[in-house]
Formats: sequence, structure tokens, C-alpha cells
Amino acid sequence: MVSVVLKDVTKRYGNVTALEGANLEIKDKEFLTILGPSGGGKTTFLRLLAGVETPTGGEIYFGDKPMNDVPPRDRNISMVFQNYALFPHMSVFDNIAFPLTVRNTPKDKVDRRVKEVAGLLSISNLLDRKIRQLSGGEQQRVALGRAIVRQPDVFLMDEPLSSVDASMRIAMRTELKKLQKTLGTTLIYVTHDQTEAMTMADRIAVMKNGKIVQVDSPQVVYDAPRNSWVASFIGNPPMNLIPGSFISKGQIELSGVQPPITVKSLKGDGLVAGAKVQLGIRPEDVEVGFSPKDGIVCRAEVYLLESLGDSTIVDIKVGNSIVKAREKSDFTAQVGDKVFVKFNERKMTIFDGSTGMVVS
Repeated sequence: MVSVVLKDVTKRYGNVTALEGANLEIKDKEFLTILGPSGGGKTTFLRLLAGVETPTGGEIYFGDKPMNDVPPRDRNISMVFQNYALFPHMSVFDNIAFPLTVRNTPKDKVDRRVKEVAGLLSISNLLDRKIRQLSGGEQQRVALGRAIVRQPDVFLMDEPLSSVDASMRIAMRTELKKLQKTLGTTLIYVTHDQTEAMTMADRIAVMKNGKIVQVDSPQVVYDAPRNSWVASFIGNPPMNLIPGSFISKGQIELSGVQPPITVKSLKGDGLVAGAKVQLGIRPEDVEVGFSPKDGIVCRAEVYLLESLGDSTIVDIKVGNSIVKAREKSDFTAQVGDKVFVKFNERKMTIFDGSTGMVVS
């Protein structure tokens, strides 16, 4: 297995830049997820690694070997697509065996490898079936089997679970992560689903408009987003972003809220009085009550209640902003009730209102 390194990799299609100045090292045996919205450059990233596309600039390495001019067939990678790309007229056995048979692999070795892989994926009983006889989850396993059978250096996966129903996706996330650890391979997984990224990845590379904006472990991306866009993209519900103004060290004024609040950790380096900022705080770090408590407390009004079964999302109007708080499932209130909202100061993040970047 190998590491994968991108150095200042750019891909342009005419006047459109699909990937810009990507610098990233994917470690040997790492499960890296490329996460971002549609049109963010995720698939272009994967196609460059596969060799289907050629970089406009920069260099790609597998280990210490330059790959820019290496054709796809010589890169020893396997790719699993969103639509699986299986051969419907062929049996499960022949679909899995295909990467070996086209390389004239001896029949006994093909037979042995296919049965090993089928056993690993718990589809040994399906080897004689045609693809059209399989469920979506079974087809997904066959596609994985075809990728695994040739023992590649790198796995590339382009939203392979998007066509599977919700309950199967949950099960397959667990199995994919376990499979990657069992095989000990480098796996690069593209998705727009943050739950997939958070639950499976060793690290997440968050992409927007062709740029990698943050690369960290799932917990760091969640707890310490690098900018306000990442904060608003990660989380369900996402981080609250409350507009305000910087007053002085340790003090900001939230829009429509008086008096100003004190944020002891805020130095405000580089900010001048009156500079626009955003207070970022996760819904689980916002507490709603009917009496004031110690800490950062603002008066608010209940705007909407959303029951999720295991919890209740309380939308509250704080000054000129709607803020979401996650409360226990038995939380009771009425729309229009006057309440107090408390922010967990240790969990707050301040973003520059102009650049969106974190302010220290």
C-alpha cells in the first residue's frame, strides 16, 4: 500500500477552475473522506488520482513515484462508482473476477481470489446469480468485491452508498470502515453526506469551489471549524452563526441584543472597534430556560419547536437572529414564550464578519 501526495494540483477546463492549488498528503492505510457540496471539485479530485484527467498544474505522487504521466491501467488503483457500473448479463462471480480475467490471470488463482473476496463480503451464496437478481445492497457488495479482488494500492470511492436505502447505508458505513481496516489499504472516499464523512473517516478534507478549505479529524472539523462556511456546512443542525460587532478585548455586541456580552477568551487580534463578527455556537451548547443562570445569558423568545424523537430542536429568537438549541425530548414550551438562553462560553467560536476566518 502507498501514501498519496498532491502538490499544488490544479485542474482547469477552459475558464473554469475545478480544482485549485490542492496540497494534501494522504497517509498509507488512511481512510480519507473528501466532503463538500455538489460542484465543489470532489469528483475532479478523484478523477485526477485515477488518471482519467490530467492536472493543468502541480504534481501527484503515489509513494515517491510521480503519477502525472502514468496511465490509469498502470496506477494499480480500484474505483467504486456511484452507479456501481456492473455487467448485468454476467454472474456475480464473473463481475468480481473481471479485473483478473482481463489480465489473463490463471483460472485457479481467479477462482481462489473471487471466493476469498466473496467470503469477506458475505456474498458467497450469490456467486451464481445475475446482477439483475440482486438488491441494491447486494450490488454494492459486488462492486466492492470487484474493486478488492485485484489487491490495489489505493481504493477510490465516488459516493458508493448514495443509491442504497437509508437503513442499508447505516449498515454499510460500518462494514466499509471495518473492511478498510481489515485490508489495511489507503481509501479515498468522496461524499456530500456529512454523516458518512464523520462516521467513517480518519480525516476529512472539506472542499468548496475547487479548494480544500480544511483537513482534520472529524472531531476537530466539528469542534474547531477553520471558517464560518465549514461551521455552517458541518453539523445537523449546523452551527449557529449570530452576527454582531467587536467592541473591545473580550466583548462583542450581538445584533439586537443588549447589553454586550463578555467572551473572556476573545482577544480580537487584528480587529478594530465596530468590526463585524459572527458568534458561532453549536445547538447542543445552547441552553434554554425560564430563569437566568450563571454564564452568558440573553433574553429570547421561543420561535418554533421541532421534535426529533430523541431530542427537541428549539428555535429561539435572540435579538435579530434565530438560534437553534438542542434540548431533551421532554422539553416543553409554547411558541411566543419568553425565555433565557445561555451559551457555553468554552464552546463558542468567533469569526471575522468580512473574511469568515476564526478570530483568536
